[in-house]
Amino acid sequence: MEKILFLEGKFREKIWGGKRLREIYSYDIPSDKTGEYWAISDMGDMSSVITNGEFKGKSLEEVYQKHKDLFGNPKEATFPLLVKIIDANTDLSIQVHPDDVMAKELEDSRGKTECWYILNEEPASIIYGLKVDDKKEAIRLIDERKWDELLREVPARKGDFFFVEAGTVHAIKKGSLILEIQQASDITYRLYDYDRKDDDGKLRDLHLEESKKAIKINKNKEKIEEFERDGLKGRILTRNRYFEVNEYKIEGISEFEREKPYLLYSVVDGSGEIIIEDKSYEIEKGDFFILTNDVKKFDFKGDLSLVEASTVSE
Repeated sequence: MEKILFLEGKFREKIWGGKRLREIYSYDIPSDKTGEYWAISDMGDMSSVITNGEFKGKSLEEVYQKHKDLFGNPKEATFPLLVKIIDANTDLSIQVHPDDVMAKELEDSRGKTECWYILNEEPASIIYGLKVDDKKEAIRLIDERKWDELLREVPARKGDFFFVEAGTVHAIKKGSLILEIQQASDITYRLYDYDRKDDDGKLRDLHLEESKKAIKINKNKEKIEEFERDGLKGRILTRNRYFEVNEYKIEGISEFEREKPYLLYSVVDGSGEIIIEDKSYEIEKGDFFILTNDVKKFDFKGDLSLVEASTVSE
């Protein structure tokens, strides 16, 4: 069976999207308002397509359903994670995602806990949580539209990392370029959108009641651990109940052993190769791939930076 699955994702155009996915990664984007690249996804018509080996041309959704042994025979009915790149040419709405309980009740879906690995070279900022520590006070400020008193804005520049637990009020702002790793869910409750109008001149829909119900006063404080070994500088970015995320900076060659049922990789900088049982595959910035349960040991070689994601072992 296949040891490595290279993936080609799908694009989404957005009112706030831009063209950096073409300029930086040479992706063939549909327009200059392309906001998202769903790089690793099995979500229906947004499922990634495998580009190599015996499954070439098949969707990740189909392969996951028919060949779960490649993923360690997981219990999840659908692929549990979604990896995307977000290009914010203008500010995204102020929003919040529901947790598993609320999402199941209202949407019959997973909740949406996510995290952001910042890719933009130039300074930008994000909305990340609230200035108040009481939900009743937060709702009062929402009702009075006192956004400056409510929203916490922080700088975000390349290499920064933010864990965004479900219930956290947040927004990606103009100039941000972000690698997002999240629960595989597409539920977003829009709290405020700057009274912005869509292409038809209509105010975009808000989800005020759902948003106020979903809000939690999360601290979202992650302790990032750094480590080094031959040919590698690494950071443990998060270990939470839904996923684990690590950053690796390779200089030369570094050896790895697969300890999770499968591993998701995003090449965020540089180029090099991955070597599996003496077979070499060239990789470069903008590539995404999955190492399956058939891989035992592998090496990364070159001058490159990667973000690794995995599900949490039971």
